[in-house]
Order: sequence, then structure tokens, then C-alpha cells
Amino acid sequence: MEDLSDFVAYDHLLYEPLAALGWEVVNVPWTADVDWTKYDAVVIRSPWDYQKQPSRFLNVLQEIEACGVPLFNSADVCRWNLDKRYLRELHEAGVGIIPTRWLDCLRPDDLCDLDDLGELWQLGQHIVAKPWIGAGADDTFVLKQSDPATWVQAQQVYAAKPLMVQGFVQSICDVGEYSLFYFGGAYSHAILKRPKHGDFRVQEEHGGEISATEPQSSHLELAEQALNAVAQQLLYARVDIVHLADGSPAVIELELIEPSLYFPFDPDSPDRFAKAFCAMIERIC
Repeated sequence: MEDLSDFVAYDHLLYEPLAALGWEVVNVPWTADVDWTKYDAVVIRSPWDYQKQPSRFLNVLQEIEACGVPLFNSADVCRWNLDKRYLRELHEAGVGIIPTRWLDCLRPDDLCDLDDLGELWQLGQHIVAKPWIGAGADDTFVLKQSDPATWVQAQQVYAAKPLMVQGFVQSICDVGEYSLFYFGGAYSHAILKRPKHGDFRVQEEHGGEISATEPQSSHLELAEQALNAVAQQLLYARVDIVHLADGSPAVIELELIEPSLYFPFDPDSPDRFAKAFCAMIERIC
């Protein structure tokens, strides 16, 4: 994106390992007027404003591929992953996700309509409302069953906008959210993201605390199950996993467009990424 000053990005850590393999890196805002044929490949990294203009973003990706320039990840992958209804497809493929209800809008009487979804309400009498297309916790609300006033702002945002509602997962606050990273289909590293006290958002921009971690075998199994369900070649993937009330792991997000890859938390991860990139280029050429 044009201005990353309000974000924490680690893409610069790729410059040296890519240079060692013969590649020069140029940063290009996706909103710029660009002759994409000048480049040998395009890697999507930090366009963290795409959700504001999703159609324009997808058009740019299609333009890149139409020029014959290799794009990672592909426009088809990004189109599928841009709409969070991909989680419904993962669920249908047998991948564990957070129990979710999909709504076309949020009406005042939806509090009563959702009351029958005991699984959504079971943790602290809260649910979370998110947009189908969104990033960075934008337009995310924690709604309390006992406090209908918390619904007012959400109803204004979602009066004519589709949303997903999920049960509030308390383990995010108590333990954290795990992220597993894969480059070229191979596992690379993992981190644990914890929100600051009194918050539920794990992103660094919202005060989240990040640390390196070793994934549990159940995390690895679930992540690979989710990636296998995609059945597409991926240069990079981030699988975000949380624990439900019964202790079972569930995918909260499968990030295939522009995930932060948290290179500082594994010093060898930039080299792995660079080698995976070169390997995919060689297969294409």
C-alpha cells in the first residue's frame, strides 16, 4: 500500500536473501499506475487497505496475470480467500472452524433470532460480528447478549452489509492465537499472538504481544488439512488457529492474500521464503 506508517511490516527482511539468489526487490503500491511487464514476478505483500476497494484490488491482480507476469499468490487464490465465506467451504471439507452463522445484514430483532444458537453464546454470553470482506479487525464488534446497547453501532455498520457472527473464543484472551506459516507448501515457523489486557484483537497495531512458539501436533494436522482443502500452489500461507471451549483447535483464518509473515520470530524464515519463491519460479519457467 502507499503508506505503511501506521502498520508493522517486515518485508524488508526479504531483500538480502532474495538478492543472494539474484533477485532485485522493488516495492510498488497496488494503487499506482504501473507497467507490470517491467517485472519478472510480482509477490503480494502488504496491501493492507485492499478491503476498502476489493473489486479494484482484484482487477489489478487480473491485470498483472493478463500481462503474463507470475503473481504470488495467484489471482484465483486471492479471489477465493478475499471473501470469508471460504471458511464455510473449509467446514464443508471437514476442517474445524469456529461455529459461524452467515447473515445478509444485522437487524434489531437478530438478537432474538440468534438466541437459539447456544454454541455461539456459550462463552461469556458474547458473540463476534465481522464483515465477509475485511482485514485488520476493521468493523469487528463483540456483542453482549445481556447488553443490547452494544448492538447499536454494529447495526448501523451492518444495516445493509453482510456479516458473519461467531462465538467469542475466550482462549484468545487467556492463551492467545496461534499462527503457522508455510512457504511453498512446507511448514516454516509459528508464533503466538496475545491481545493486550482488556482487548481481544491480537494485531500489533492494537497492542498485541507476539512471541515465537512451537506448534502442537494437532495444530500442524489442522493447518495441513486446511491447506490440502485449497488444492492450489501457494507461495505463502498463514493458518491462524484458536482453541474452542472443549480444547479442540479450530481455524479462525486462512490467510492467503497479504498476511504478515513475522520473519523476525524465526531468523531463517526469510531464507526459506526466498528459496520457496525461486523454486516456484523455476517450475513455471
